[in-house]
Amino acid sequence: MFVDFQNGWPPPEPWEPKPKPPRMTKRAETLTTWIIGFNLAMLVIGPLAGVTLFDALRVLWGK
Repeated sequence: MFVDFQNGWPPPEPWEPKPKPPRMTKRAETLTTWIIGFNLAMLVIGPLAGVTLFDALRVLWGK
């Protein structure tokens, strides 16, 4: 049988459940929704803007 002599005394504090983390406020939920929406829009628009830039550079160099 294993006996732990390292931390035998004082006995540990009684277990208590952790308090629940605070919920987001309505303003924070709205802001988070807008940020996620903006990121999703940039996921679609960003590559198109990059392609347009490359096309413009190609036209300027005449190739």
